[in-house]
Amino acid sequence: MAGHYYEDLPEGWRAEHAIRRTVTDTDNVLITTLTHNPQPLHLDAEYAAGTEFGRVVVNSIFTFGLMIGVPVGDTTLGTLVANLGFDAVRFAKPVFVGDTLRTETVVVERRDSRSRPDAGIVVFEHRSFNQRGEEVASCRRTALMQRRPA
Repeated sequence: MAGHYYEDLPEGWRAEHAIRRTVTDTDNVLITTLTHNPQPLHLDAEYAAGTEFGRVVVNSIFTFGLMIGVPVGDTTLGTLVANLGFDAVRFAKPVFVGDTLRTETVVVERRDSRSRPDAGIVVFEHRSFNQRGEEVASCRRTALMQRRPA
């Protein structure tokens, strides 16, 4: 599904995204090594076993990226001008290898762009949940969106 134009995204617009993703060990190792993050909690099973979590915790950058990436097809695919920022990023619960995540999106604010008459600003709230329905992450994403072509 293509993304929506500014006019298609009123405050209160909601989406429960169909894509669900089971997190793998490869996901965690790749994001951790690609970002040069040496945190043993993400890479060292023996170390992680001695923590309060008892096992490796998935790198939160992967959780954040998935929470932002999954909604693209239903929200901004081909209609985004630019992401302007991310606010209120929260990681409510740890994510572990084998967890299956899903994401929901709500438009919490929108306004006309003062500098670009061909675009508007939309604030999305993204929330991700594990297979038990527990919220694991959330954030607000401010996006500059194209207006529908005349």
